[in-house]
Amino acid sequence: MYVLGIESTCDETAAAVVEDGRRVVSNVIATSVKEQALYGGVVPEIASRRHAEYISATVDKALADAGLTMQDIGAVAVTFAPGLIGAVLVGVNYAKGLAYAAGKPLVPVHHLRGHIAANYLTHPELKPPFLCLVASGGHSHIVM
Repeated sequence: MYVLGIESTCDETAAAVVEDGRRVVSNVIATSVKEQALYGGVVPEIASRRHAEYISATVDKALADAGLTMQDIGAVAVTFAPGLIGAVLVGVNYAKGLAYAAGKPLVPVHHLRGHIAANYLTHPELKPPFLCLVASGGHSHIVM
């Protein structure tokens, strides 16, 4: 099954298509890092506005790069927390609308758990229990 993933928790808008939870078929990232750098770090309002500008084209490119349409997608996954609330809301609301319009299930993904689960993409043989360091913005954890 193909899952379309959407991520917008901070200053980068990302969309990817993953097959069977283990193989990345496409991965597209739109960033506002250069603009944010002008202010010495992430400005939440600017990040939210850029997500609103970039999200549709980012998702369209992820689907095109995968050679798929929404008809081929089995579910839409989206990060729902934690993150900059305005940025998160852009991704969640876009994903909700897309999933609803396409008649696909919507899968909420916790941002930090997503970082941990990403290990399965590069290490498909990985099985719990394992030790994992998560270093993501203000959220740093050692998880087992």
